[in-house]
Amino acid sequence: MSHTLGVRQAQKRKTRQALLDAALGLLEEQSLSSLGLREVTRAVGVAPTAFYRHFRSTADLGVALVEEALGSLHPMIRSTVATTGDSAERIDRAVEVIAGHVEAYPAHVRFVARERHGGVRPVREAIRAQLARFADEVKAELARDPVSEGWDDGDLLMLAHLYVDQMLVTASLFLEALEAPAPQRERERVTRLAARQLRLISIGRRHWPD
Repeated sequence: MSHTLGVRQAQKRKTRQALLDAALGLLEEQSLSSLGLREVTRAVGVAPTAFYRHFRSTADLGVALVEEALGSLHPMIRSTVATTGDSAERIDRAVEVIAGHVEAYPAHVRFVARERHGGVRPVREAIRAQLARFADEVKAELARDPVSEGWDDGDLLMLAHLYVDQMLVTASLFLEALEAPAPQRERERVTRLAARQLRLISIGRRHWPD
């Protein structure tokens, strides 16, 4: 009996992941608000009623995609503001980490960029909640840095949001670079621009207490 249940659970997880993967593929060319569950189930090869064994609605599926796209990034985000190395090294490392993630998961980045201000409220709220968690985690790392000594919580959180927002902008630029006529040259341009923008934030950070 336990073996049978295990097989069923594994099959259920497999179907759920197939629905997520199919939806992500379909969302390459459209927004979540225009996606129909029949499109998703047709792509997977299951009956439309099977969809509801895994998700309550396409909005619920979208929230699951947000978790898949952003949930695993928390260690990466924290690592980009770790206190090891000087400021220039941290910035260069952060830019390369973002570029590598975009190249590995372009569909996830495209989905988040489109749906962050899209028409499906639960998905917007899920993205906002994940970004707020990022900011809190970055704030905690910044508070450990001697450069932030004496800063109050409000200013630390404001700085954390600046870094998170800039990381999102950088990810979007790297995504565009992948689709440029000369992607490698555009990637290099975005790398230089992103590093300069992050350095500008860092310079402002050092002088903010003044």
